Amino acid sequence: MPKISFIGAGSTVFAKNLLGDILSFPELAESTISLHDIDPERLRTSEIVARKIAAALGVSPTIEATLDRRQSLAGADYAIAMVQVGGYRPSTVIDFEIPKKHGLRQTIADTLGIGGIMRALRTIPVLLEMTRDMEDLCPDVAFLQYVNPMAMNMWALDRGSNIHSVGLCHSVPHTAGELAADLGVPVDEIDYQVAGINHMAFYLKFERHGQDLYPALRQVMREGRMPPTNRVRYKLFEKFGYFVTESSEHLSEYVPWFIKRDRPDLIEQFNIPLDEYITRCEFQLAGWEILRHVFEDESVQFHVVKDGEATEEVRTDGSERDVDRLLNQLLQIKRSVEYGSQIIYAMETGRPAVIYGNVGNHGLIDNLPAGCCVEVPCLVDKNGIQPTRIGSLPPHLAALMQTNINVQALTVEAALTGKREHIYHAAMLDPHTAAELDLDQIVALVDDLIEAHGDWLPKYV
Repeated sequence: MPKISFIGAGSTVFAKNLLGDILSFPELAESTISLHDIDPERLRTSEIVARKIAAALGVSPTIEATLDRRQSLAGADYAIAMVQVGGYRPSTVIDFEIPKKHGLRQTIADTLGIGGIMRALRTIPVLLEMTRDMEDLCPDVAFLQYVNPMAMNMWALDRGSNIHSVGLCHSVPHTAGELAADLGVPVDEIDYQVAGINHMAFYLKFERHGQDLYPALRQVMREGRMPPTNRVRYKLFEKFGYFVTESSEHLSEYVPWFIKRDRPDLIEQFNIPLDEYITRCEFQLAGWEILRHVFEDESVQFHVVKDGEATEEVRTDGSERDVDRLLNQLLQIKRSVEYGSQIIYAMETGRPAVIYGNVGNHGLIDNLPAGCCVEVPCLVDKNGIQPTRIGSLPPHLAALMQTNINVQALTVEAALTGKREHIYHAAMLDPHTAAELDLDQIVALVDDLIEAHGDWLPKYV
């Protein structure tokens, strides 16, 4: 049975979903699950959750929890990263509040933009430290990397480490599910091919029973039936002809057209949730103590939702009834769309799976830069993770991606060389930042952010 190391296991809800996925496969049910986190309280909660999941599934994995990352990685066959370097406070708050003082508003700030740049600069050194541990303790490990900013992190790992790594994101299957709902068709009847960069990949093919579904999506748009939360993506679809994989709140800060301080009408028209990630984190932190007590209560057990059983999605408005329904949903063990368990299962059993992975562009997409991080379909079996060659993307899609890749390239260069000038240039070339601030304002913003983050960042010269 394999050893699976969870790095950042204190992300309890995410770890819970992955654990439920992995242990629901009989072939993986006796794996060694090694949980690691730097927060002892969250680690203890995650260990309790892991044991409850095993009990609910009636399986007997070996479960261990450790504050020592090297102990967790020693002899691991798979390592799963789910860390947030710098946490919500101070780092994420800094990434929002200081740009706001300079007149720059954001929605998520974890992938691109000035927030994504700063998060990458905090995160890349830590990921490289992890891979150095892996090179020493488990050189043949498969590193399943879930941490944002995905493309920058994976590009740096591809350049700075020999560990076999793949970046995983659920935006492809989630968006397919959302579009299926918009069209009123079952998502498992949709056949698609996606390629591009993480959070800006596009459905090059989107069909049902061999019939192109794009005309039906255009009809949804013409009739105004798209969800209010998805207006940005449908607008991009209208102008570019292909649907993008990441949510509208994310996409709005990857391009220069939607968030403008002198155009509040655009914010209202496209329903853009400024500071959305801050609001989400505050809600999660406020509910954490309640959730922790529920998870740790000996009388509370998880229950398995079998394939085919319908469950409703709960989005609470804060009412007591909705909170109870949300807690009940969190106690469910139901197979998620996350790729991690599918990869481990396919590599262990040899039964092939196709997932979407973020990997280095080594002969995969012709009209994107060599070496950059691309998101493409990958075949997984006992031979490992094998990316699919796509060829050339439609030129206007590649051009749009290039505006993001420019920022990624310079941020990775800054992280690997320690040169401060690359941080300035990355921010200057960022589409949203450049649409709001002039060059001197961007330099001042970068300086303020570097000072505020202090020891969370390496020293740049």
